[in-house]
Amino acid sequence: MELVTIKTFDNPIEAHLMKSKLENENITCFLFDENIVGLNPLYNITVGGVKLKVSKIDLDEAATIIEETINSPLTNDQGEIIQCPNCQSEDIYSGFKSMKGTKGILSAITSFLLMVFPIYYKTVYKCKSCGNEFK
Repeated sequence: MELVTIKTFDNPIEAHLMKSKLENENITCFLFDENIVGLNPLYNITVGGVKLKVSKIDLDEAATIIEETINSPLTNDQGEIIQCPNCQSEDIYSGFKSMKGTKGILSAITSFLLMVFPIYYKTVYKCKSCGNEFK
């Protein structure tokens, strides 16, 4: 069985969610380099991220499922589609790490001086159309 990398991820959690989605559709898939990225996220760039691989036979079906998943709009816990309060767009980044504001600037400076990951950030939604950040 020849495996083909169909998608790469920055973190193992997103990779496992997509793997579960494909396995629900009876597509056999594997994750590569998930442990090294999970142990030290700085190695993510070195190894090329967490790779989701599928069989060449299942490539077209898996690509269709991944495309549908990526293009589906975000919803809240009640099943309502999340829209930007500024421009009403549904094209939104989920889990965006924002460092806006005084605390964010101080965190960035401190993190740079101590050479560590940012100490403070807010996880928000960010509109791809207008750049508005909201909870």
